[in-house]
Amino acid sequence: MSTSMSLQYLRTNVVRGAIIYGLGDLIATLILNEFSVYRLLGMIFIGATLYALEIPNVFQWIERKTQRLLGTKRTLTKTALAMGYFNPIWIARHLLFIKIFSLHFDQIGWDLLKVAWWSFLFNIPISLVANYLIQNKIYMSWRFMASAVFSALMAIYYALSETIFL
Repeated sequence: MSTSMSLQYLRTNVVRGAIIYGLGDLIATLILNEFSVYRLLGMIFIGATLYALEIPNVFQWIERKTQRLLGTKRTLTKTALAMGYFNPIWIARHLLFIKIFSLHFDQIGWDLLKVAWWSFLFNIPISLVANYLIQNKIYMSWRFMASAVFSALMAIYYALSETIFL
């Protein structure tokens, strides 16, 4: 068995990432009355590039890292690794992208990390369930899409969390 891991960047993930992340953020902007075509195009771009490359490869790494584990230990480890990946710094980075694409450069600061921490902590019960299901019940070929749908829902929450936690 090979110990190397090849990067995957699939057209289906590019399309899914563009549509799902773009749509999730679009809903958030409409709820907050903050629609911006630059933000919409930016989040479509991030979903189709960075997230479509990064997330499936992290999921592949989690699968390889836990392949020798069995039962509950494997299940819990996969869930914990996914939670560790979608951590407050990941959330803060997502909020940073929102600020950049919204052209709100003056709102970029340490407050984004504070919002991300509170958002992460408040959301742990939901994220645990979602990451458990994604990592342990969804086939690998559908995990990015399932994660993107969950993340799109969370994008709405993250956008609102700035209002809630600031």
